[in-house]
Amino acid sequence: MKVLAFFIVFFMVMGCKKTKDENNKTLSESYNKVLQEHPGKKLMETHCYLCHDATKTEEERLAPPMIAIKKRYIFEDTSKEVFINDIQKWIKNPNEKDAKMFGAVRRFGVMQKLPYSEEDIEQIADYMFDNEIEQPEWFEEHYKQMKKGMKR
Repeated sequence: MKVLAFFIVFFMVMGCKKTKDENNKTLSESYNKVLQEHPGKKLMETHCYLCHDATKTEEERLAPPMIAIKKRYIFEDTSKEVFINDIQKWIKNPNEKDAKMFGAVRRFGVMQKLPYSEEDIEQIADYMFDNEIEQPEWFEEHYKQMKKGMKR
């Protein structure tokens, strides 16, 4: 009888474990799918990466990578709303006076005014604020050096 009870308990525990593992895998896959399907990600890849692609070589780059923009616009006390508004303001009217990325403006010039809708810009900024953005291998070291001289 003890042997039978042992096997019943053993199979129940193993069955529960398998279900829990399967549930965790399903939740993880669902979470990744939601992240991949964020409309801002696709918009950023389609529109922004034309110039701000992190995979471009030094010679191919037309503008700083998107991670540099995120790091320059988001600080500890920056809310998502402020970030989205700042990005929208810049895209609507890029100019040297309002630039936050002085080094990028010196190197690449002021970006051209782009015809993107406020909704598209909001989706891109929303995605950027909440998610990891691809960065070039050299970026982390560059950012540490630049951060020393950066002022808000």
